[in-house]
Amino acid sequence: MIVPSRLWEYVASSLIIVLAPGPSVLFIVARAISWGRKTALFTVLGNAIGTLILSALVAVGLGPVLQRSDLAYAIVQWGGGAYLIYLGIDAIRHRHTHAANMSSVTTEQPSSLTTMRQGLWVALLNPKILVFNAAVLPQFIDRDRGSVTAQLLLLGTIFAVMCLVCDGSWGILAGTARDWLATDASRLVKLRTIGGVVMVTLGSLVISAAIRHLLVN
Repeated sequence: MIVPSRLWEYVASSLIIVLAPGPSVLFIVARAISWGRKTALFTVLGNAIGTLILSALVAVGLGPVLQRSDLAYAIVQWGGGAYLIYLGIDAIRHRHTHAANMSSVTTEQPSSLTTMRQGLWVALLNPKILVFNAAVLPQFIDRDRGSVTAQLLLLGTIFAVMCLVCDGSWGILAGTARDWLATDASRLVKLRTIGGVVMVTLGSLVISAAIRHLLVN
């Protein structure tokens, strides 16, 4: 397996995006508030499996294209950065609605298998994960080192493992503090606002990196 030279920079960037409260984190927090830590952790497991599947699909489909085309590489960077900014602004605009959805509690607790399956689908349909794998992740590959697909698979696997650990921590914390979170919607609003700001910032950094790359070349 080819290891990119900027691996630790990638790990730091991944940590930022994983910790940002996006759709997956909000879904996990909602489950923890509704049904506690166990349900949240099964959701995390399904989410991590979905993230790994999505990472592999992006790597296999996008890797050969990025290997051959500078134009495709630039388009992915600009498009991904712009979409991250859009997601961040949308999160901030609708933070009160998202907070209300997170604090709603239903009476029927789903089974562990159902919870895992739902977590998997949330990951597969999560635009943040798709954009990260398609736009942010390729910035850390070394096209002169060999197979881009192999590098994308490695980085995608690392990202999925980080999601498992970090999202699991979110689930445990939210499950432990479920009463504290559910009794004050303003706390959930702040959580969503932080996530939106982080995504806007990361999107801006992606576009800035694309501009620098264009000027250098």
